Amino acid sequence: MPTSVELAAMRRAIIISASGLGSTSPNPAVGCVILDAAGRTVGEGYHLRKGDPHAEVNALAAAGARAAGGTAVVTLEPCNHEGLTPACHQALLDARIARVLIAVMDPTSRGEGGAARLCKAGVDVQTHVLEEEALVVLGPWRASLSFQRPVLHLMIQTDPAGHPITPTAEALAEIELQRHTHDLLISPDGSAEEGRTGSHGRRFSVPTHPVPDEPGDAVAALNQTGARTVLLLGPSKLGERLLGQSLVDRVTLLVPVPEPSQDTTTTSAPLLPDGYALSCITRAGGQLVVSAERR
Repeated sequence: MPTSVELAAMRRAIIISASGLGSTSPNPAVGCVILDAAGRTVGEGYHLRKGDPHAEVNALAAAGARAAGGTAVVTLEPCNHEGLTPACHQALLDARIARVLIAVMDPTSRGEGGAARLCKAGVDVQTHVLEEEALVVLGPWRASLSFQRPVLHLMIQTDPAGHPITPTAEALAEIELQRHTHDLLISPDGSAEEGRTGSHGRRFSVPTHPVPDEPGDAVAALNQTGARTVLLLGPSKLGERLLGQSLVDRVTLLVPVPEPSQDTTTTSAPLLPDGYALSCITRAGGQLVVSAERR
C-alpha cells in the first residue's frame, strides 16, 4: 500500500503534470516526483513537448545520485520503447530506483509494458495509484486515443435567455484562460491557431486553411495536426454540425448573470443541448461559466 508520503508525492506529480497541457500533444502531459530512500522529495519533472525528455528523465536529472534506492512516483506508466527519447523504464533502472508508483497504465505500450519490465528487473511496482485523480489531466489524452480524434470542446456565450451571441470582452477573457490548456483554438470563421502560441515545436502542425464546416472533413483535418484537445469558439456552423453528430465532448456556456427581476420565461432557449450533463458551474465576474460533458 502507498504511504501518505507517496500519495502526497503522486498528487504533486499530477499537479505539475498539468504544466504540459497545451504543449505535449500528441504525447500526454505527465509528471514525476522522485523520493530518496528516506522518503524525501529530491527531484521532480514534467514532459514539456514531443521530442523533449520525458517526465521521469527530467525528475531523475534533478535528483541525481540521490535517486538510488528511492521511489519514482509517476502519473503514467514509464514507456518501454525508444523513439525520439530513450525508454523511461530503462532510465529508472539505470538510476537504481527501487520502487515505482504509477497512476495510469499506458494504452500505447508496444508489447510488454514498462511496468512489467521494471517488475522483471526486481523493482517494486504499484499501479493504479490515485488513477482517477490523475485522469483529471490525462483523461482527454486517453479519450482522444479511444475516439481516434481530438477531444472537442465548444465554448459559446449566450444572453440570459440562452440565445448565442458574439462574445463580449468579459467572455473573451475567459476564453483566453481556457485556450492555454488546449492544443488548438478554432475561431467561428474556421481559422486555427495554437492554444499557446509557439508551444508545441516542430512536430505539430496548425491548419493553414479554414477548418471545413463538414464534420467528417473537419475531424480529418484536425487529426492530421497531432492535436489531442481542440477548443471551438461559437456560435459557428461547424460547432452546430459537430453538436448535431454528437462529436462535441464538452460544452461550456458563458451566461451573463441575469438581474433578479429579469423575466426571460417567454424567450428562453434550451441552455444545454440534449445528451449533456452538467459537470461544473462557476461565476467569473458578471457571468456564469457553465460546463457540461457528453453522456
